Amino acid sequence: MKSAKPKNTPAARWLSYRPEIKVVDCTIRDGGLMNNHHFDDKIVKVVYDTCVAAGIDYMELGYKASRKGIKQGEYGCWKYCLEEDLRRIVGENKTDLKLAIMADAERCDYHEDIPPKKESVVDLIRVATYISQIPTALDMVKDAHDKGYETTINLMAASVVPESELDEGLEMFARSEAEAIYVVDSFGALYSEKVHHLVRKYLHYCKRSGKEVGMHMHNNLQLAFANTIEGIVLGANYLDGTLGGLGRGAGNCPMELLISFLHNPKYDLRPVLECEQNYIEPMRSKLLWGYDLPYLLTGMLNQHPRAAIKFKEAELKGQKGDVLEFYDTVTEED
Repeated sequence: MKSAKPKNTPAARWLSYRPEIKVVDCTIRDGGLMNNHHFDDKIVKVVYDTCVAAGIDYMELGYKASRKGIKQGEYGCWKYCLEEDLRRIVGENKTDLKLAIMADAERCDYHEDIPPKKESVVDLIRVATYISQIPTALDMVKDAHDKGYETTINLMAASVVPESELDEGLEMFARSEAEAIYVVDSFGALYSEKVHHLVRKYLHYCKRSGKEVGMHMHNNLQLAFANTIEGIVLGANYLDGTLGGLGRGAGNCPMELLISFLHNPKYDLRPVLECEQNYIEPMRSKLLWGYDLPYLLTGMLNQHPRAAIKFKEAELKGQKGDVLEFYDTVTEED
């Protein structure tokens, strides 16, 4: 694994870092929400090789979603992450990089579709749940833990969860087998004050049960990186990022910014830049992720970005949208 210290970097910059921090690359999983998970093998392999070379701790390859009633060809294989597809890319994964998949509560036949760890190259099962799905999520975490996996919980749409329900949910998560619980800014709506409040709350519940806090931010307000930093400063140790920020809608915390900030010599920026230049950025004109006015507006209003995604998809088909009309529509709905 290459992890060379960049040239002309002051030595003092490398003397202060938190070795307990874990960086999770979500490029293929979160980015797959922009193309129905139709990444070809070459791109997935390049991202995998980049994560290995850059010293990143985990790579999330996609979802483990239910295959019942699916339409042939509607989604790519990274929606389902079958073992044969994973091994086609990583082989036996004889590297220091750990592999992760995400399983959504109530959208995964986890008892049947997630095999025992000894039969899989996957190391970490990340359970994603809304506050109303906690009983299912807790059973999924236990199932994965009992099968031998590391586990984390991503509580989605935290920005709209009532305080009392959040406290109750975190109390239950703190008693689960999960190694970490994530602060998730699903709508890209959080400002620093709310990030501080949430991270401190999550730490309160997590630390007393020996768990870590994670950060998964979206960039609707151009704050994904800044909010991730806020989480780091407060003590969050599981950090999500994507190459070039590639992810649903406005995208995620850009990996190049994150590992540059961490000052840990185990992380190497050069492979990340190479991959972004040669493979990620050329996809931007087709996938249209990243900060844009429609995503700003849904983030500002603390709304799911589905309306903004629809707006951008129409533009991709040559239908020029009217941002002012979009603004009037979403503010009326709010």
